[in-house]
Amino acid sequence: MAAAGQSVHGEADLVASLVSDVESAKILDAGCGTGRVAIELSRRGHDVVGVDIDESMLATARRKDPAIDWRRADLAHLDDHVDITFDVAVLAGNVMIFVDPGTEARVVEQVAHRLDPHGLMVAGFQVRSDRLGVEDFDRYAGDAGLELVSRWATWYRRPYNGGDYVVSVHRRIG
Repeated sequence: MAAAGQSVHGEADLVASLVSDVESAKILDAGCGTGRVAIELSRRGHDVVGVDIDESMLATARRKDPAIDWRRADLAHLDDHVDITFDVAVLAGNVMIFVDPGTEARVVEQVAHRLDPHGLMVAGFQVRSDRLGVEDFDRYAGDAGLELVSRWATWYRRPYNGGDYVVSVHRRIG
């Protein structure tokens, strides 16, 4: 994408636009992997915490940007490792279909619990009939006290009309 002159930071672009009125927003990169999204959001002046279960990916992230708060944690047990709240939590890179099967509702609940009142959860993932569908994801979000704000087919806000990829923005109620 970069070679073609396209942005490789669609996730960070979208998240940053959602908090454009918040100077140095507190952002949780849940399932951060090697840190691409977290590092870009930090570069843009946001206070970012990156969380992942894979220590080798976190080691790479730490080498790339040692100033960011990187934490090893299972997202289904996030409260055991993260005790602060955030303006936004982003789950990019298909995080929701890579969590342990059967923990999706718990992951959404744990992420929602780490949001400030009216904080946003932004998740993009491949829709798969054998793994996680939009309806189930919305139900998990609703059960966790979140309401749908926006939905797109890409991080670049292409309208969602069904399909195999979804980006959803949910807001914590109250």
